[in-house]
Amino acid sequence: MKAQYSLAEIVSRLGGELVGDGDIIISRVASLANALTGHISFITDSKYRTQLAETAASAIIISEQHRELTTLPRIVTDNPYAYFARVSDLLNPRVEYVPGISSNASVASDAIVPASCTIMDYAVIASGVELGEGVVIGAGCVVGRNVHIGSQTVLQAHVTIYADCQIGERCVMAAGVVIGADGFGYANDHGRWVKIPQVGRVIIADDVEIGANTSIDRGALDDTIIEQGVKLDNLIQIGHNCRIGAHTVIAGCVGIAGSAIVGKQCRIGGAAMILGHLEIADGVTISPGSMITRSLLKTDTYTALMPFQTHGDWLKTAANIRRLGDMSERVKQLENELAQIRAQLDITNRN
Repeated sequence: MKAQYSLAEIVSRLGGELVGDGDIIISRVASLANALTGHISFITDSKYRTQLAETAASAIIISEQHRELTTLPRIVTDNPYAYFARVSDLLNPRVEYVPGISSNASVASDAIVPASCTIMDYAVIASGVELGEGVVIGAGCVVGRNVHIGSQTVLQAHVTIYADCQIGERCVMAAGVVIGADGFGYANDHGRWVKIPQVGRVIIADDVEIGANTSIDRGALDDTIIEQGVKLDNLIQIGHNCRIGAHTVIAGCVGIAGSAIVGKQCRIGGAAMILGHLEIADGVTISPGSMITRSLLKTDTYTALMPFQTHGDWLKTAANIRRLGDMSERVKQLENELAQIRAQLDITNRN
């Protein structure tokens, strides 16, 4: 049966101030526009007051400054969006896994697998692996030799963890994640590329979540490190020897080249690119689609992109950009000529 709670029960569990009828039963979270009876929604900006006035929601999560925008039963809190997330988690409890090892799984005889773990069909657990309590290894996963995975971490289907990597507690890795594949390291030897062995590891701290088909490369010499609470979206590439600071969030299709250091509490928008060996300060925000070509040592929001145009206009813009160097030289030349003319006029006026 789907979970449901009264408003009073929600407040007793999650805190906040209850205004109105606490006996109303809430069974689902929903947007203001699509909410129905029994649903709870939220508002963080007064620009949505029209939707708030028209909503069919039974209750609202709202901030102190907006508490008078509605007469509906409401929960007043300092962060409605985060509170909404916690309510959603309360109403949608996570899947309960049944402990045990599938008869179709392959588990090395020396692997440490507590009885509280769940090992699903066709998973492969290599020699030297150590799992914490309550770890879930999804169908088709491969956990390489000497990997350590902390308690309550969940690997969904077809996750691959290469040898010697370490994963913290309460992490979640979506389908297709690859941790610890070789970094992209080659040395040029008279026109031929010689592979540089990638002998570092990937170290992932507690409470990290990684989206589908994201890849994190192992270090060439030192380790690639993902610090506590980092949240990674789908289809992200993190190169070898990178360090991602605690509680940084990175949206989908971002590429971070090798040896880049990203600070704590950063926000990186989708499809942004960060070149290798750069340093990003704590608290930096990078706009979607930006190409970061130098270190960002000051906390701020950075944007490095060109607004979209029709293809014809883009070609004209690109042509003008190519001519900027010549135009700059011409401007300097004209400035010099103008200075000479002014000097000559001054001489003439004095005479």
